[in-house]
Amino acid sequence: MFRKIAYYIPLCMIIFINIIGYAFLAFKEETNNMHAFLVCFLVLAMVFISYVVITKKKFGESYLFLIVSMLLSIGIMMIYRLNSDLAVKQVIWMFVGNVAFFACYYFYIKINKWHKYTNLYIAVPVLLYILTLVFGTTVNGAKNWIIIAGFSFQLSEINKILYVFFLGTYFKNQDKLFFQKSNFSEKNKILINRGLLMFITYLNAGFLVLQRDWGTIALLLLVYLFILYIFSEDNRFLILNCGLLFPTALIGYKFFYHVRVRVEIWIDPWQDVLGKGYQIVQSLFGIGSGGFFGTGLGMGKPYMIPFASTDFIFSAICEEMGTLTGVAVVLLYMLLCYRAFKIALNIKNRFEKIVVLGLALMLGMQTFIIIGGVIKLIPLTGTTLPFVSYGGSSLVTSFIILGILQAISKGDFSNEGEKYG
Repeated sequence: MFRKIAYYIPLCMIIFINIIGYAFLAFKEETNNMHAFLVCFLVLAMVFISYVVITKKKFGESYLFLIVSMLLSIGIMMIYRLNSDLAVKQVIWMFVGNVAFFACYYFYIKINKWHKYTNLYIAVPVLLYILTLVFGTTVNGAKNWIIIAGFSFQLSEINKILYVFFLGTYFKNQDKLFFQKSNFSEKNKILINRGLLMFITYLNAGFLVLQRDWGTIALLLLVYLFILYIFSEDNRFLILNCGLLFPTALIGYKFFYHVRVRVEIWIDPWQDVLGKGYQIVQSLFGIGSGGFFGTGLGMGKPYMIPFASTDFIFSAICEEMGTLTGVAVVLLYMLLCYRAFKIALNIKNRFEKIVVLGLALMLGMQTFIIIGGVIKLIPLTGTTLPFVSYGGSSLVTSFIILGILQAISKGDFSNEGEKYG
């Protein structure tokens, strides 16, 4: 009995925080805003129904969804405070994300030979990159958006997942993915395989350079290096790839104005406070003005921060909910990555181990990149905070990742994977 109650304590905490937050937003003005309670009800209804299904049907790791639900709750609450219309759209995207979560869970389990689709993981991203370059729209300096019937999508979000699956297929039998039936010597086969691994990785990065999507470039290369560090058996190959990052970064700084500006405002944003450095300066002012406990929901000025609902939502959270809440958000991401790493450690199937580790690293590195950027730890890259920032394609993609992690976390399915691992 106590075990069953313990299952629902985190869910009760999520419900309590949502009710308190939206009640404050509803009654903070003289004219009561009952619209806030409708948003609260919709969010909690989706969280409750999804969590009950996960626990009753024994979908595997249940804490992943709880952690994500808390992040979603904080994010939508902050978005509602900034723009209620955007919050309603985010709730709709949350519903789409939940559908994608369950669909990916069942889809992943039904197809039990994911490691055999290497060509798909290589060809589809190239096709999506080309479509984006031809039909894409430039937003905030990056040509990575496809607009269809008024809805905008970032196809590179899907490419990140496919790239992790490619890494899984490659390192499942390391350096033995390509040309195994050829007459080349074993040494030449290894060199060819490593060359093709680097080619495919930097081909993805090259397309992203053309799109000026520097955040995704950094994310993809970091995941690649971490996977290489963990699974590669040749330190010289790892050092070679690490060494290539420096000339790549230097070329980007030298020949791309967009990169140079971001590095310069990272070094000294005060040289052009009202121009290039305005975003990061306002972000720092917002975080600083909130203090440890924040100004209170609706009582700060987060709208002074550009892109407060997307790139700089962490700054807005720190301003009105306090630095302690910001720390809590970071800890939630750490817990999410920890639970995913724990799943990876318990999996015997090498392909799934790499996929889980890669997807967890992707969420963790994306969080580090965006939070590091808004607090001036590293240069800004323009990525979104997973499950928190406003954005349809980002949220749905994050739910797809969650669905894959949820499917692999199911113990009996992971054991079955050994049959084809």
